[in-house]
Order: sequence, then structure tokens, then C-alpha cells
Amino acid sequence: MIDLFAGAGGLSEGFVQAGFDPIAHIEMDRDACDTLRTRCCYHYLRNKNKLDIYYSYLKGEISRDKLYKSVPSWVIDAVINVEISDNTIKSTFAKIKELSANRGIDLIIGGPPCQAYSLLGRHDKKMEDDPRTRLYLQYGKFLAEFKPKGFVFENVPGLLSAKKGEHFKNLREYFDSLGYNVHYKMLDASDYGVLQVRKRLIIVGWQKEHDYGYPDIPINKASVAVNDILNDLPLLKAGDVLQVAPYRQSANEYLLVSGIRDKDEVFVTQNITRPINTNDAAIYAYAIKAWNDKHIRVKYTDLPVELKTHKNEESFLDRFKVVDGNGLSHTLVAHLAKDGHYFIHPNINYCRSISIREAARLQSFPDNYFFEGSRSAKFKQIGNAVPPLMAKTIATTIFQML
Repeated sequence: MIDLFAGAGGLSEGFVQAGFDPIAHIEMDRDACDTLRTRCCYHYLRNKNKLDIYYSYLKGEISRDKLYKSVPSWVIDAVINVEISDNTIKSTFAKIKELSANRGIDLIIGGPPCQAYSLLGRHDKKMEDDPRTRLYLQYGKFLAEFKPKGFVFENVPGLLSAKKGEHFKNLREYFDSLGYNVHYKMLDASDYGVLQVRKRLIIVGWQKEHDYGYPDIPINKASVAVNDILNDLPLLKAGDVLQVAPYRQSANEYLLVSGIRDKDEVFVTQNITRPINTNDAAIYAYAIKAWNDKHIRVKYTDLPVELKTHKNEESFLDRFKVVDGNGLSHTLVAHLAKDGHYFIHPNINYCRSISIREAARLQSFPDNYFFEGSRSAKFKQIGNAVPPLMAKTIATTIFQML
């Protein structure tokens, strides 16, 4: 497969776990590319029974450069750091052909940046002027060049309704002109074992002469709640940075079956939280108590006068939101990179926003998945990702169809 607009690799991780072999990952963000390269090292070293090298890197015993030099160059070269555009597409094709070594491509996967179709994104800019709304045209050029048997295209629900459905109509007609029948459904990650309500449009296309239809993806809801996947992680206060720390308790069945935690691993990385000022800490405590005691979502207008710091009481009133410890998390978003007010940890004794590792778990990333870059870059990558557990369920079905 080829992985386009790869981000931190949540979608491709699920496909790799299902048995697909990624020839190349294409991504424009430098930090996300480093995350992808580090994960490519993990998969290569795991297959060679040399994971001790990878764990040495996680523990800070060797540099990233040394990790990358411990694998063949093609492992690192498989991640192509480039913005997909008319100016770069020919050279990108050439690199992929070099990496594929004449192997055929069965599948192309990827989700072009979706901010332009999201409800928030529509306020940023006139949508018709946003080049991100036409990235499906670049996606189609890869279909025309490599002629895979099928493709998987992920995006936000807003793509269906954007510009009164015109963008989606154009997309379908374009893929049809390239020789692919298009099938689509709105899927919710919580139906596939992820402890998060996350609705996404999943489009599946097949070459017209071999149209397998939409995959019959089995629903498998988790029987646990958010607290059940946070309790074994290190105790953290606001502002704590524990790059490596032991687990506090043994793994429950969900963590093992989902692949989030490996039974042989004894430490967990990137237990990093944001610092918090005294006023916000008081707001967090107020919001956590209201949610845990009465199941009330506190609005800014509900706060005691002494806790209010500005006069805007008309917009973004729900800017402080507690993650439901006894149920599913609300949808993680890339805004996590800017502040954590919308993802407050449900335990009032912590009084902080969720950590990098906790956010990764809510997205179903394995604990040995290491995110590169600054704290903000890590949160952004996690917030933008497709949950690997959801991706694996989709990928397993498609693998069987092929």
C-alpha cells in the first residue's frame, strides 16, 4: 500500500497490523514524518527480533540518529517529507517507484487535511478559496499513476455537506472518471473498540471490473470505560514530565486485547502534562465536581464570578470540558496542541488536562508508539489521527476481501 497525507500514522498503523506492507508514507509535517520514521524502525526491528534497540531509544540510552542507523536506509526513506502538489508529484512518483522495486500496489490509503470541511474550519476562510478542499484531486493522481485495486479515503463528516454537497459530488465523479466505483459510510470509532465518540466518513473505492462493494466491518464495542484505561498509568500532576515511568498496575484484558499495552513491557513513555495556573486549576476542579457529581457540563456563564477572567459570555461557552471517566471520551481534536481546557482529566485529585500518553490511549495508539517533536506537535499529531484500532478493523476486512 501507499499511505498519503499520512500524519502520525494512525491509519497506516491499523493497516500494518492487519498485514499490509507500506511502500511509502507521504506527509508534509516534519515532526509527523519523524514519528513515522520512528514507527517504521519499530516494525522493522520487531520483525527482526531486535526490539531491544528500539527500547534503548525510548529509554533515552541511544540517540534518534543511532536508532535510524540501526535499520536499512529504505526503512527511513519510505517516509517522504513533502507537500503533495503539482510541483512535487512527479518526483514523489519516482521515489515511490524506486521504493516499490516493481511490486504492484494493491491499495492507496489516506485522509487529506480536513479542516476546510470541519464546522470550525468553515469560519476561518471562505471554503471555496481553500486549496485543502481540492486535495482529493492530488489523491486521484496517485490512483491514475499506480492503479491500485482499491483505495480508502478518510475525512470528516462535513465533507458530505460542504458547499451543499457539491464537493462530495465532484469527488465521486472524479474518482468514477478514473475507473473506480465509490462506496461510503459514516463510521464511529466507538463501534470498533475505541473509547471515544469519533465519527468519520470512510470512503472505499474499487476498480470497476473488481468492485467488492463496501466492506462488512464487524462492530465490536468496548465493554470498559475511560477510567479503565487510565488507572495503570503513572500519577501525574499538572506540569509533570515523566519521559519514562513504570506502570502502576498490571494490564486489564482490554488493554492487552486491543494492543494498546504489551504484556512484556514494564515502562511507558511520554507521560507529559501541561502546567496550569491557579485560576484555571480552580475552574477545572469546579468542572470536574459538577460532571462527576451531577453529570453537568459547566458553561463559562455558570462559573463563579471570581473565576471568570474575561467578558466574552456569548461564544465558546463550553471551552472547559471534562472527559467522561465512566463512559467514552468526546472527540479528540488537534486544538489539544493549543490548550487542554477541552480535555480535563476526570480525576479531581489530578486537576489537570490529559497527558500526551493518555490522549494517545484515547485514540487507541499502542503505548510503544513514540511521538516526535515538541509537546504541542505531539498533541497535534494525536488529535488529527485516525484511531489505529478502528483502522485495523477496517483494514482486516479489506485484507480478507482482497
